[in-house]
Amino acid sequence: MIPEERETAISMDETIMLAAFEGWNDAGGAASGALDHIAQAWGSHQYLAIDPEDYHDFQVNRPVLTTLPSGDRVISWPGTVVSTSEGPWHGERSLALARGIEPSMRWRSFCAEVLDAAEELGVTTLVTCGALLLDVPHTRPLPTFVTSEDVDARDRYGLEPSDYEGHTGIVGVLGHEAQLRGITVLNVWVGVPHYIAHPPSPKATVTMLGQLERLLGEPIDLGDLPDEADAWQRGADELTEDDEEIAAHVQQLESIMDETSLPEASGEAIAAEFEQFLRRRGEGWPKRPH
Repeated sequence: MIPEERETAISMDETIMLAAFEGWNDAGGAASGALDHIAQAWGSHQYLAIDPEDYHDFQVNRPVLTTLPSGDRVISWPGTVVSTSEGPWHGERSLALARGIEPSMRWRSFCAEVLDAAEELGVTTLVTCGALLLDVPHTRPLPTFVTSEDVDARDRYGLEPSDYEGHTGIVGVLGHEAQLRGITVLNVWVGVPHYIAHPPSPKATVTMLGQLERLLGEPIDLGDLPDEADAWQRGADELTEDDEEIAAHVQQLESIMDETSLPEASGEAIAAEFEQFLRRRGEGWPKRPH
């Protein structure tokens, strides 16, 4: 978490891009859901639609056929859109959003297109947003982690680097490529309870938006999200009531969390969580906790 004695918001002199992608980096759809909410709450205008032809395996992410009110049939292709928003700043600052689906191939070329657009928009700070499955109970506040590899940013916000080593997703590659271009990169992650990970996960989205509020220095109108988070919580409560095995697991997680404070957002803590996450992916994520 960002200590109160440090700066909590990115300077108004910085032009920010937020980036989130559905898929491996987006447990419960929490990160992409946060960007969708910001785009709706603050309004956005498309700047660039990246052609998916070179980056997606359409047998993995299939196009969607829909019928318009006019009766016309259209196909929507999976891809990534870079958009801009004035947010609440009324021209004093512009915000860029990169929102899409994790590509299947040619990640370096894909990142080059996103970052070329970022540079055209004058982006100086990239905030990558991700969500991962953790052993945390849905009945407690969900953990968030904020890290940076930039020394100045770590000093300014009181952050630590991530010591994680292993497989990474598109947000990791995008952040790495952005650093090579001299763009400051902050990484924001939220933990999603692994036993109720099916999207949407509005409680995790609200938690992510809380961190983004602090970084952007502006409140974000949550709209109906708190009500959706309450409904999600009730559904999770019903799940635990109906399944003794899950209920016992949740009680164990509650006990651990209540007896020990959540770890600070250190590189070691995040590395440990990622390693656990990857081990489970390799074994096949269980439908029920063991």
